[in-house]
Amino acid sequence: MGWSIKIERRSSCSTLFSFLIMLASLAGGFALIALLFFFYGLNPLQAIWEIFSGSLGSLYGIVETITKAIPLVLIGTGLTLVFRAKFWNIGAEGQLLMGAIFGGYVGLNLGASLPSFLLIPLMFAAGFAGGALWALPPVILRLRFNVNEVISTLMLNYIVAEILNFLITGPWKGKSQMGFPYTDDLPPSAILSFIPGTRIHTSTLFLGLASAAILYVMVYHTKFGYELRVVGDNPHAARYAGIDISKITLTMMLISGGLAGIAGVGEVAGVHHHLSYPSSISSGYGYTAIIVAWLSKLNPLWTVFSGLFFACILVGGDAIQISLGLPVATVQIFNGMLLLSLITGDYFLNHQVKIVPKERA
Repeated sequence: MGWSIKIERRSSCSTLFSFLIMLASLAGGFALIALLFFFYGLNPLQAIWEIFSGSLGSLYGIVETITKAIPLVLIGTGLTLVFRAKFWNIGAEGQLLMGAIFGGYVGLNLGASLPSFLLIPLMFAAGFAGGALWALPPVILRLRFNVNEVISTLMLNYIVAEILNFLITGPWKGKSQMGFPYTDDLPPSAILSFIPGTRIHTSTLFLGLASAAILYVMVYHTKFGYELRVVGDNPHAARYAGIDISKITLTMMLISGGLAGIAGVGEVAGVHHHLSYPSSISSGYGYTAIIVAWLSKLNPLWTVFSGLFFACILVGGDAIQISLGLPVATVQIFNGMLLLSLITGDYFLNHQVKIVPKERA
């Protein structure tokens, strides 16, 4: 009698098992990264050590890690919301840029007439509105025409990037920038305050931590969160129970896009102080935050820790480009390998492999 492999869906799994699967996924991802280093002719252990020593081995590295973690936490918390409902928002990068445009416009045009305590909240509100507005078309396309949101959200990233390029080289090009494709610098009242001696902008850091806590309560302790989870687990049951799926989808995407927009304001008003090329404003935060959300197991509170982890990868990746002479795309390759490993682990978290007799299979 022969044997066959059968894959079955798990009915449930313990918290410990879920944690072990996550550790195994990360180990598998770093094994792939080590293999990449090996074929590149480098010592894998030394290279991985230099990634984390570059981000956590000095005060400067720690400060830069926290600075890069802020947008990852903001965007990642919003993505946990939509991913939990099985709505695949791949457009957070574009929503960040649109938030930067809206917030930058307010800062440039009202900065001379408003004090900082009024201007900064107004910039964040405008950024939230910009990100939420850019998240609206995929919702309409999905609900009205059943257009796949992966395609629509992804394509909108490229559209807003070209809009920003047009603005900084055209009508918003700064007269004080000596011909460079930037807007004028934001006035002092539009610049975010920092922890002394660092680039950590305190208001955006607070908003990131607050958003993680608020969305955690929203997901696990409110009626909206319960309905959101039901929609993700079984949309047919949600419709049968009378849950308004359109309302849930619209609300969660507005929140997700708005948080990405706030991250865009933080980058402009806290780091760069003017609008510039899309790749300068965002180091691919909208894409990296997808992995942040998956590593957190779609728990908003855990995005704080997964955001810090991937900020370490970003900062350490920049460091080894100099110390080891690796190409610029190295960090993107790392992130892709880790995402692939996490998705694989998530599959085996929900499925089990059995070896059974062929007759039973």
